[in-house]
Amino acid sequence: MSLTDLGVAAIRDGFRNGDFSAREVAEAYNEAVTSAKSLNAFILETPDHALAAAAQADADRVSGDLKPLSGVPLGIKDLFATKGVQTTAASGILKGFEPVYESTVSARLFAAGAGMLGKLNLDQFAMGSSNETSAFGNVISPWRRSDGGNAAITPGGSSGGSAAAVAARIAPGVTGTDTGGSIRQPAAFTGITGIKPTYGRCSRWGIVAFASSLDQAGPMARDVRDCAIMLEAMSGFDAKDSTSLQLDVPKWEASLSSDIRGKKIGIPREYRIEGIPEEIGKVWDQGIDWLRDAGAEIVDVSLPHTRHALPTYYIIAPAEASSNLARYDGVRYGNRVAPDGGSLADMYEATRAAGFGAEVRRRIMIGTYVLSAGFYDAYFNRAQKVRALIARDFEHVWNDCDLLLTPTTPSAAFALGEKSDDPIAMYLNDVFAVPASLAGLPAIAVPAGLNSEGLPLGLQIIGRPLDEQNVLNAGLAFEERAGFVARPEAWW
Repeated sequence: MSLTDLGVAAIRDGFRNGDFSAREVAEAYNEAVTSAKSLNAFILETPDHALAAAAQADADRVSGDLKPLSGVPLGIKDLFATKGVQTTAASGILKGFEPVYESTVSARLFAAGAGMLGKLNLDQFAMGSSNETSAFGNVISPWRRSDGGNAAITPGGSSGGSAAAVAARIAPGVTGTDTGGSIRQPAAFTGITGIKPTYGRCSRWGIVAFASSLDQAGPMARDVRDCAIMLEAMSGFDAKDSTSLQLDVPKWEASLSSDIRGKKIGIPREYRIEGIPEEIGKVWDQGIDWLRDAGAEIVDVSLPHTRHALPTYYIIAPAEASSNLARYDGVRYGNRVAPDGGSLADMYEATRAAGFGAEVRRRIMIGTYVLSAGFYDAYFNRAQKVRALIARDFEHVWNDCDLLLTPTTPSAAFALGEKSDDPIAMYLNDVFAVPASLAGLPAIAVPAGLNSEGLPLGLQIIGRPLDEQNVLNAGLAFEERAGFVARPEAWW
């Protein structure tokens, strides 16, 4: 077995047991990253960072001063500021930007002993569901359709580089961010596991902002245990983030148990929407049977405002993006385009036109429109009220159940280019993921099987606020019964 076949827990434990050195792991993964350039999963490779962390881990093992993630190299989504290492949010406007500070989440992972393999590609400013909006080119999924076609498949988005790296075994674990499904959807598309924790569990400080009331960091990895290990290291109160929750971090891994007997799992009837492929419904029914087999009680529930979630999200998120992205003006950092003899306004216009991609410009225009004086009440204020109703639906449903089981996505992964000319079709990818984001709830995507074309399908478990433990436990019970071991055959 190659060292790159090992996930986070296996590397951590094998290293501690002396089965291999941290340097051997770092070298194996550095080589794997280099050999998989055709996936375009990394914007920037940082092999020296991984080797330096490995050298420290090997020294710590000799001294007996091991840390929770000693010996484990990770991929970092290029939305997290990394001190002295280019951070671009996959946008031309930040090309070459090297922060003088470290994001809280990446700093915590490095303090826990992890090394960095590189900065992972994503949809520009995390705006996209297929990783086709990056200024650094599309990420290509390691998966291919089983019919022998060579069409390049999307890894999902925005955390497409993160998902592709884990699925291709070129990183054991990675960071992602989830604003409206950007951890869970790519995890489902690539047959891996990803969890969005409760809003406020992970600090947003040092993460390039998209929509501040929705953005949340989380881990993506091979399985539920690996996600629990990473989430523990990533979470915790941060005074630099005003939305950070001042709570102790639970011992999620130590408390991990697949015994969910007596738990009530709600099946929201509104998630059975028209037009979903039959195989999505089948895998959902199979998932229900698996959780029933694990001892859970299955109950039908209603989330009546679900149908309003997607339009609500696509008003609130662009509005917040319009505000957040106003800081990119070419004056203080990032790229600058200054026309000869032009005014300051001309420089702003030229810089943003050159630096922002089409999807980012589209969302900025939508957001600016719904925040404008004549439309603020009609759109933004109304969307905020509907968001409150969606959150209230979830509050009420917890009277009847402990967790919810839903599809993660309305389809398996599609070919690159299939939906890029139809923004509405692309936005519909998030239809099952957005409600939990609007309510700030923890939700995990776990692989459930393959479709008729041999591509992964995933299901989503949503929990009460701050109840990551039961979300992880139900995910583990599901994982044990699904027995998903499929992996893409290397063609890259």
